[in-house]
Amino acid sequence: MAIQRTWHGVRMRRVAAGADPDAPLRQITVPAAWHDTAAAALAALASGKGRVTLAGAADAWIAPVAGRDPALAERLHHLLLFRRGAPDAAIWRGEAPIEPGFVLNLAAFHDTGLGFDVAAFAEAVETAVVALSLAAPSALRLRVRLADLAGLLAALGLDYRDAAAQGVAACLAALLRGRAEAASAVLAERLGARASASSWPVPPAFCVVPGLAEAARAFRRPGAHLRHAALTAVADADAPEALLGVATGGIAPAFSPLDQEGGLSQATRSWLAAHDLSAEAALAALLRGGDPLPVADAESHAAMHDAVAPFLEAMPARPLHAAAPAMASPRRELPSRRAGYTQKAAVGGHRLFLKTGEYADGSLGEVFVALPKDGPGFRGLMDSFAMAVSLGLQHGVPLEAFVDAFTGTRFGPGGAVEGDPAVRRAGSLLDYMFRHLAVHYLGRTDLSEAEADDADAPDEGAAEGSPLLPLELPTEVSARQRRRGFRVVGR
Repeated sequence: MAIQRTWHGVRMRRVAAGADPDAPLRQITVPAAWHDTAAAALAALASGKGRVTLAGAADAWIAPVAGRDPALAERLHHLLLFRRGAPDAAIWRGEAPIEPGFVLNLAAFHDTGLGFDVAAFAEAVETAVVALSLAAPSALRLRVRLADLAGLLAALGLDYRDAAAQGVAACLAALLRGRAEAASAVLAERLGARASASSWPVPPAFCVVPGLAEAARAFRRPGAHLRHAALTAVADADAPEALLGVATGGIAPAFSPLDQEGGLSQATRSWLAAHDLSAEAALAALLRGGDPLPVADAESHAAMHDAVAPFLEAMPARPLHAAAPAMASPRRELPSRRAGYTQKAAVGGHRLFLKTGEYADGSLGEVFVALPKDGPGFRGLMDSFAMAVSLGLQHGVPLEAFVDAFTGTRFGPGGAVEGDPAVRRAGSLLDYMFRHLAVHYLGRTDLSEAEADDADAPDEGAAEGSPLLPLELPTEVSARQRRRGFRVVGR
């Protein structure tokens, strides 16, 4: 098979990877600079069981879609090569799904010297709509979606929590909606209209990205005849996001400055570069009690959801950030720049990072837990749990109450603790977390070590050698459920 010219001169490497931990390994060829998780994602996306090259797998779905339009084929290859966009698995496999999807990696449209490429993003939206329409001509609803908003905002030097960041997100969502509807209107003229554009709010008149607000307003055409009844979405991250190197799915914030290997995440590096800070300077600021790496919370996630929801047609549930009940204490806001620390440890050989945020008086106000080696499901549960604890602390729930409730919880992994002299043994990750916090914030040295039986012994009746919940899997698990953790968090 002739390789499309887009891939000529691209340095490649081979990786043995499988679609999930139990799948047979395949020889996967991807660009040399791409992470191994991209190879695993390609193994999940490409049909068949043999060797796969990225260029070949891409051409297998692009050639039938583009047909005799070499310009469309070249645009689709370029989107993939520069990790800006890719379709969902069904398109890779030559299927015609009822609601075909295409993800656009926002961070990949940013250049350090030139900023965000508004024109290229608008063209990519049109390309995605055309490609999905040709791949699934009968589909009435498309799902062109955004990913890694947090990465783009970090590269722009914008704090995810600020109103300026929400304005950029609103304009991006509006441009996605307007450009997608414009492309659908052109298709309707050629193939017949099946819907009309519904009314949606006028985008913000200004945002900090040059030309973005103007472009967002240019394509708004309520009542236009369209080929599709819906076109835009924010959705769960999956293999296409992993292939593109997306760090955070959809509009979710980067809840931790660390990646899965425990190093600085790409969003963190982008933030530091945008503010002309080296890692050494950031560490020095942290040691001085500053907070050079702003970390978003559930409240800012909900605010971001509210900013983009009016412009998009399919959204996940709003992140939980309910107002405090009438009987609850008023929320005590944390300072914008706050002290705290990051503790690296391993519980029963299971690595984690525990980060704290403190009030000016040194009391605990928030906690974050990063689990470098876990799948997205378990990481999401721990993220949500840490958010709930943080909200409780900020609304007056004493740390002692959490310590009493969760110290002694027992589920795998548990065992000896390495890297933290304050806690020597724990029955679970939660048990370790609150034993550690009890030592450092309450002076509770009586809780520093769990009993060996509590930390290590399996439950009665559990099969010998079986893992402890919540790491157990049901007897029958789909390949999608058992797929590798692709480093994509949130949505």
